[in-house]
Amino acid sequence: MSYTALYRKFRPNTFEDVKGQDHIVTTLKNQIKADRIGHAYLFCGTRGTGKTTIAKIFARSVNCENPVDGSPCGECPTCKAIAVGASMNVIEIDAASNNGVDNIREIVDEVSYSPTEGKYKVYIIDEVHMLSIGAFNALLKTLEEPPSYVIFILATTEAHKLPITILSRCQRYDFKRITIETIVERMKELVASENVRIEEKALRYIGKAADGSMRDALSLLDQCIAFNFGEELTYDKVLNVLGAVDTGVFSDLLGFVTSKNILGAIELLEQIVIRGRELTQFVTDFTWYLRNLLLVKTSGNQEGQFTLEDIIDASTDTMQRFREEAESIDADTIMRYIRIFSELSGQIKYASQKRVLIEMTIIKLCKPNMETDFTSMLERIRDIEMQLERGIVVSGNGVMPQSNPVALAERPPLPKAIPEDVKVAVERWGSITNHADQPMKTYLRNAKLSLGGDNKLMVVLEDGIASDYFIKEPENKTRLEALVSDTIEKEVSVTIQSIEQGRSFEDSYADLSQLINMDIDEEEE
Repeated sequence: MSYTALYRKFRPNTFEDVKGQDHIVTTLKNQIKADRIGHAYLFCGTRGTGKTTIAKIFARSVNCENPVDGSPCGECPTCKAIAVGASMNVIEIDAASNNGVDNIREIVDEVSYSPTEGKYKVYIIDEVHMLSIGAFNALLKTLEEPPSYVIFILATTEAHKLPITILSRCQRYDFKRITIETIVERMKELVASENVRIEEKALRYIGKAADGSMRDALSLLDQCIAFNFGEELTYDKVLNVLGAVDTGVFSDLLGFVTSKNILGAIELLEQIVIRGRELTQFVTDFTWYLRNLLLVKTSGNQEGQFTLEDIIDASTDTMQRFREEAESIDADTIMRYIRIFSELSGQIKYASQKRVLIEMTIIKLCKPNMETDFTSMLERIRDIEMQLERGIVVSGNGVMPQSNPVALAERPPLPKAIPEDVKVAVERWGSITNHADQPMKTYLRNAKLSLGGDNKLMVVLEDGIASDYFIKEPENKTRLEALVSDTIEKEVSVTIQSIEQGRSFEDSYADLSQLINMDIDEEEE
C-alpha cells in the first residue's frame, strides 16, 4: 500500500478532532443540533487552518443518520459513502481549475434535482475567489434562493476578492491562525501514534515555521521524519532539513554588527552558506530575532494578561540572552536594523545573487554613514559620542588617539586682492541666502565663504548632507550660481568645498568675512 502523507492520514473526521477553531466548531454543531442550518456558508482564512476539513465534516453531519452531539457518527452508510467520496450528495469543486460560466451553469442545472439519499446536497467550492465575474453572476441567484435541500460552502484564502453581492448572501466564518501550542500538542499526538522520537524544542520550531497552518506543520514534520527515518529527531536535525539557523548564530551576527566588525559578520555569513542554509529563511528568521529583541527592549517590566515569554515564545536561556543584548543596544538602532532587513526580505525573493545582497545589507548595518535618514544619523552621533568617551578624537577619515595630537597647521594667509564680483557676492551673501528655496537656504546659512582657484567664489560646507546636496547633485550648484548672478547682476562662478567634521574652517581656508563687511538681511516671513 502506498504511503499517505501525515496531513491526509490524520485529517479530522469529527468536529471534536478539529484543533484551534473552537468558535466555528461550536457554532456549526449548535446549528445542526437545533436544526437551524443555513443555505450558504463562507469559510475564509489562511492556508491549512481547516476550512475544507470542517466543510467535509459539516457535509457528513447534516446527512448523518445518527449524529452524535452534532458530529457525524461515521458508522452509517451515508457517512461511509461520503468519507470515501462515493456519495452523489456531496460535490467538491476546485474553482481554480473550474472557474468559468459553463462550470457554474452545470451546478445550477444540477441543483434542481433532489438528493437520491440523505437530506441535503452539499456543494463545496474551494478557492472560490478564482471564479470569473461571469461565473459569480451565474451563481448569484441560486446562491440567494436555493432549494431547501441544497447547501453551499464556499472556501477561500482571499475573501476580499469576492463580490459584495456574494458576501452578503453567506454566513461568514473567519478561520484563525492556529497557535504554536495547539500545533505542537497535535504533533505530539501524531508522533506518539507513529512511534517517532522527537525533541520538544524541535517540535516548537516546526510549529513556529508553520506560521499558523496545521497542514504546513504536518508537511514539515513529514519531511523531517523522512530525512531522519528511524532516528531521533533533534532540534539540530530539524534545522538542517529546513535550512534554518540556530538563534545563537543570530546573536553572534548582532554582536558583529553592533561592534561594526564587517569582516566577522561576512565570515559568519560564509559559514552559514557553507552549511547549506537557505538564505531567504535566514533573512526572515533574523528579522524575527530583531523583532523579539525590540519587544524585550521596549516592554520593560510591564504586567498584563500575557507575559513577555508568551509573546516571544522563547526558552529561558534565549530570553536571558535577549535581556543582556537589550542592555547594550538602543531601540532606535534595532528599529533601523529591522527596517533594513525588512526591505531586504522583499528584494531577496527575486534576487539571483542573494549572498551578495545580504553582504551589502550587513555592510549598511555596520556603516550608518552610508544612509542619510534620521535613525542612521542618530547612530552615527552615538558612535562619535562613544569614541569621545574613550578618549578618541574623531575625524572624517577615521579616528586617532588623543595622546598623539597633530600639530596645527599654520592658517592660510588672506588673499592680497579679491575680484570685484566675488567681493560684491560676499557683501550681499545675506540677501542671496534669504532668497534661496528650502533646503538650500538652510545649508547656505551655515556655509563659510573663501576664495577658490581662478579667483572663484568658494562656498565651504560641512561634510555630509549639506555638501552632498551640491556636489552629488550638480544642478543644485547651477541653481546657486544663477541665484548669485541674479542678486549682484554679475556672472559669478562658484566652487563647492566640504570640510570634515571636527576640523576648523579657519585652519584650512581664508575667511573673506574678515576683509569684507557682509550684510545681514532679515529673513522673509
